Amino acid sequence: MNFSVPRPAEGGFSGGDAVLTVTQLNRRVAQLLEEGVPRLWVAGEISNFTRAASGHWYFSIKDEAAAVRAVMFRGRAQAVGFVPEVGGRYEFRVQVSLYEPRGDYQVQVESLRRAGRGDLHEAFLRLRDQLTAEGLIDPARRRPLPALPRVVGVVTSLSAAALRDVLSVMARRAPHVRVVLYPSQVQGRDAVPQLCAALDRAAGRAEVDTLLLVRGGGSLEDLWCFNDEALARRIAACPVPVISGVGHETDFTIADFVADLRAPTPTAAAELCCEDRSQVLGRLLAARALLVRGQRRRLEHANIRLDRARAQLVSPTQRLQMRRQRLEFAARRLQAGLGPLLLERGRRPSDALGRLSAGMNALLQRRHRRLDTVLAAMGALDPHRVLGRGYALVRRGDGMIVKNALDLKIHEPIEIEFGQGRAQAEVTRTDFF
Repeated sequence: MNFSVPRPAEGGFSGGDAVLTVTQLNRRVAQLLEEGVPRLWVAGEISNFTRAASGHWYFSIKDEAAAVRAVMFRGRAQAVGFVPEVGGRYEFRVQVSLYEPRGDYQVQVESLRRAGRGDLHEAFLRLRDQLTAEGLIDPARRRPLPALPRVVGVVTSLSAAALRDVLSVMARRAPHVRVVLYPSQVQGRDAVPQLCAALDRAAGRAEVDTLLLVRGGGSLEDLWCFNDEALARRIAACPVPVISGVGHETDFTIADFVADLRAPTPTAAAELCCEDRSQVLGRLLAARALLVRGQRRRLEHANIRLDRARAQLVSPTQRLQMRRQRLEFAARRLQAGLGPLLLERGRRPSDALGRLSAGMNALLQRRHRRLDTVLAAMGALDPHRVLGRGYALVRRGDGMIVKNALDLKIHEPIEIEFGQGRAQAEVTRTDFF
């Protein structure tokens, strides 16, 4: 490969008596490298690979006789679609530069592809960029998975080890969840149409809550059917949430990008599709215990309020008797107070007291008759008098009076109040007239 280094600008490396600092020297060398060496492709083997917490990749590119340090910043690394392996041979698109603080010559990697597979990788990148532009890879498009699916569908080969892994995990973690298989080839020329047909069957039957698209590890060529555009569009359009679990953790396919969730392996896909039954049962038992404790507290408070209300309850007869006593007491006080008042004013006390007494007696008689009428009317409405004729009041456990037999449940405890006493009972049958 031919490239040329430009002549140094005026004031550059022209010699003379100028004295440069180390920083100035390194900056000028870095400028010469970046301007003089164009972006180019370099083939080599990865060694000393480090993935930093920041997301940047640091490694060396080497061949049989030499090595060069390389860095791939996070934004570029995320676009690769897979994590390179130490010892693997790749082709790197690089910009030559200098790390000025140490004066180390290095290359900044803008993209990489597996050596000898550049065409496939380029096709992968083009399709990924196209689907990204259309919004099919937008994370906002992904749908949430159901927390407690009842039926899970699996799209894979009948002979795949991935199917055995998924079934094993489901039997261990969620034996209550039914699994429906939509068989398809997952490798070879006929894999794409069969995978698309399997997704169509799952969407048409509408019998599953979550769909797993799984396959075990393999070479780039083995997994290439999962980089097909038609399959990617089927996954994006599927009305059922799709979990993609294709290959190993370091393998990325277009299906992973358009699925609602990517799992690193088929086993992980089965684990992510539903919660462990023991955890769900544990939460249910805790919720049940909390509910029981709360209901008990409510019943205890209700019983306390009921006891207080019963203690304050006064029958209508007692209430009228108290009113009658207060009225008679007021009449006696009035008679005792009017006598001295009339004597002081020079009136004839005997005549006045006689008229007053007669008037008070007539008033008291009228009030007594009204009280008797009210007492008779209220006595007819007194529930205890009704109970005395053979009727009974039925109350539920919360103290509410039962008016309709349909409000009762079989085996529900009830309390029956008679004219004399109460009884506890249990509902064994209800009839409605």
